[in-house]
Amino acid sequence: MFVIAGLGNPGLKYAGTRHNVGFGALDELAEAYRISVDTGKHRALIGKGVIEGQKVILVKPQTYMNLSGESIREVMEYYKLSVEELLVIYDDINLDVGQLRIREKGSAGGHNGMKNIIACLGSDHFPRIRVGVGAKPPRMDLADYVLGHFPSEELPSVREGIKHAAEAAAMIVKGEMAPAMNQFNAKKK
Repeated sequence: MFVIAGLGNPGLKYAGTRHNVGFGALDELAEAYRISVDTGKHRALIGKGVIEGQKVILVKPQTYMNLSGESIREVMEYYKLSVEELLVIYDDINLDVGQLRIREKGSAGGHNGMKNIIACLGSDHFPRIRVGVGAKPPRMDLADYVLGHFPSEELPSVREGIKHAAEAAAMIVKGEMAPAMNQFNAKKK
């Protein structure tokens, strides 16, 4: 079994914001594989299904971004899964809008949601897909930036990034980490 967690903040107020691209990628996966992510459990919305022959649990923590690890830890403990059976999809301000960076493990890179997941799980040895949301403008507050919406000219790029994140996630649960990295980590031209 594989847990795929998309990070974001709950509520309509945050829908479509930079911080919610993880939720967007999870929605894309859920639609493509006909998985309903509507069961409230473990302080998250979850859905069970099959992606590329692999049983999965799709998780949208409802704890708000900075406490995502609390919800994810509950899921992992309940299903008695190891950290290697977790895949996290989240936003990254250090990547151009829509660009992906896939890694097998690593630090939080300054992302508070990931810091909390690593702290709650006691490990950073789990795969992750970062979706670029672009760098914040100078003198703008980081929270205001990541909780803001994409301007219309960036929407095609972010939609493509979310779509590619979902495709990469399907490859990873199928055991194709290296091919996913080769295909999606390339810099956009």
